[in-house]
Amino acid sequence: MILASVLAFLQIRLLDVIDILLVAILLYYLYKIIRGTGAINIFLGIISIYVFWWLVRIFEMELLTEILGQFISVGVLALIIVFQPEIRKFLLLLGTRSFLGKRARKMLGFLWQAHEVSRLNINDVVLACEELAQTHTGALIVITRQNNLESFLETGQMIDAVVSKHLLENIFYKNTPLHDGAVIITDNRIKAARCVLPVSESTMFPAYLGLRHRAALGLSEQSDAVSIVVSEQTGRISVVKDGQMKRNIKPVELKELLAREFAGSFDKEKL
Repeated sequence: MILASVLAFLQIRLLDVIDILLVAILLYYLYKIIRGTGAINIFLGIISIYVFWWLVRIFEMELLTEILGQFISVGVLALIIVFQPEIRKFLLLLGTRSFLGKRARKMLGFLWQAHEVSRLNINDVVLACEELAQTHTGALIVITRQNNLESFLETGQMIDAVVSKHLLENIFYKNTPLHDGAVIITDNRIKAARCVLPVSESTMFPAYLGLRHRAALGLSEQSDAVSIVVSEQTGRISVVKDGQMKRNIKPVELKELLAREFAGSFDKEKL
């Protein structure tokens, strides 16, 4: 009986290969989301239990199969509660354009045509960051893409003004009431300032970086926004997107990066 089960298992079809590949991709993105958090240990423990349950089913160990089967069936509800923040991040990831490859974006591009953004004034954003960096003025600028970040806009002071170099500099000037927090830009308009962002809980986050950098990384873990951070201590510029941080960015590099990220929202010939 055991030999027959093993031989049946070894008969692999093309659909089985596709099934395994899709599960591997799913597990990879789940791991990418919870990497560096305390949930990674729980996740690995659950995978171990499931693999063990799968093995005892193959070898027809009925008692263990029944016990582990009950645990897995009841444990689904517990998992939803335990992994609520991670499930939310994963669903947000599925809805962002960064999840799809460039070729897939072109094929499914019509899904996003209804949301065409206005021209982003990249030059003013870059010039403002350059000036803030030279004066060691801390700043956190968030530029939205598909996620409008409505819940975070509500935590700040609504402005709704066209992006300009002088306005950004005035907002982050140290003696103004709006300098503490993030500025959120949508469709080339500064929607709000002094916004409160979620901080990253990653244990791999460098201890020498400040709260602005941690908040920028935390937001990138939950949305597809691009965040620009100007360090108050060093004057260095960092860009955070898709859970990754690029530090010590020069103004020219910042302009090129924004050009790539918002290619459809401005005239490249003006750069």
